[in-house]
Amino acid sequence: MDDHIFIGGGGEQYAEKQGLALKYANRHGLIAGATGTGKTVTLQILAEGFSNAGVPVFLADVKGDLSGLAKSGSETHKLHQAFSERAAKIGFDDFTYSDFPVTFWDLFGQQGHPVRTTVSEMGPLLLSRLLGLTDAQEGILNIAFRLADEEGLPLMDLKDLQALLVWVGENRGELSLRYGNISVQSVGAIQRRLLVLENQGGADFFGEPALALADLMRTDSAGRGAINILAADQLMHSPALYATFLLWLLSELFEELPEVGDPDKPKLVFFFDEAHLLFEDAPKALVDKVEQVARLIRSKGVGVYFITQNPADVPEDILGQLGNRIQHALRAFTARDKKQLRMAAETYRPNPRFDTEEAIMQVGVGEAVTSMLQKKGIPGIVERTLIRPPSSQLGPITAQERAEAIAQSGLSGKYDKTLDRHSAYEMLKSRAEEAAAEAEAAEAKEEQEEAQEPRLREFNQARRYKGTRVQRSTSKQRHVTEGFGQAVAQVVIKELKGTTGRRIVRGILGGLFKGR
Repeated sequence: MDDHIFIGGGGEQYAEKQGLALKYANRHGLIAGATGTGKTVTLQILAEGFSNAGVPVFLADVKGDLSGLAKSGSETHKLHQAFSERAAKIGFDDFTYSDFPVTFWDLFGQQGHPVRTTVSEMGPLLLSRLLGLTDAQEGILNIAFRLADEEGLPLMDLKDLQALLVWVGENRGELSLRYGNISVQSVGAIQRRLLVLENQGGADFFGEPALALADLMRTDSAGRGAINILAADQLMHSPALYATFLLWLLSELFEELPEVGDPDKPKLVFFFDEAHLLFEDAPKALVDKVEQVARLIRSKGVGVYFITQNPADVPEDILGQLGNRIQHALRAFTARDKKQLRMAAETYRPNPRFDTEEAIMQVGVGEAVTSMLQKKGIPGIVERTLIRPPSSQLGPITAQERAEAIAQSGLSGKYDKTLDRHSAYEMLKSRAEEAAAEAEAAEAKEEQEEAQEPRLREFNQARRYKGTRVQRSTSKQRHVTEGFGQAVAQVVIKELKGTTGRRIVRGILGGLFKGR
């Protein structure tokens, strides 16, 4: 089965051999079943099969068990005997223990290489979903992204978006005339949601260097596909961040990868564990986005596999696109459970040898009801299948072994240090500083003018005062001169009134008349 991934078999009431055709592996799939029925082991053996076929894999390790893919299984393991017996029963003749090329990732940068993206790459739709915004708040967020494009403000991390929202709030009057109403309350609500996200560790996810998709699609020297494991045990405490990140990654793959049609094997297989988190309380626009991506991304050579407890967790339009199915046991304790069980059974091509609904209830741990796409993409008849044992270690590796795997992955140091480029925060800060400097200069000039105004007024008054003094001095001088003349005249008149005066007058007048 070189062109298939061997899944299991069993003989008798079980299928002889069940395999997933690599040619149809990009037609997506579903792994479903109640807790404790073996979904994690099924995910593990599928990852091993794709890796051996040279197909890179991306999966989320919700419980921490899948880290065992980095280490070979052992004959000293307590289940070694059971594994050997099952391998012989299902015809898994070349069963051996082996490790696999694993690359560990972590949004928080603690259990793997840091994973980052920029706010711009996330986009307003996914970010609104992440923050749980209302329609009005989402509208303001769209305005902010539009302004960032128009103003040339790169949105790299959360502080860039926070600074931009402050700018939007300060200029809401002018912006509202152009884009519609912008309320301070809505801007404040978005800021509070960003603060909550930051407190939950989401700030570590936004920034640079951003994840390069090529680093998820590597192969080792033997040609085996890399198994990329996202540490999600802590991430699950923020389910909205978990679901939004995986959906963002899926969208990025869809947008960046070229069309390849129907390749002989996928370029990448993407496992979406706890898929119900993606669709819980999701707006219709987001569900439509997932449906579109699921429908079209197969032409990019990417297979998407949803892992969930019940097929009803996946919207019907998306469920109809999942051709490869592995259904572990479902429990029916209530009328609602029975209805969902019946609906799950009806999605399979019936097998005349057994009742599908009963088989789904009866299969034990490590068993499943399976249906794989066959020639021309036709769904195969439903079969009961014993899942093959894993070649890698069953269960998690130690913290030291994880640290060694991280150091030897070939990506050590590439994503460890955060870059803080000149982006919206710095640009808006620079604008604010320039505006503040201009305002300060204008204020200083105004203060200087105000300080000079009293001196200028005093100077003008002094000039006017000086002119007045000159006039007063001239007048006084004239007054003094005139007073002195009057005094002389008075003295002369007085003297003239005397004897001497009369003599002079007589002399003068007499001389005059005499001469006349």
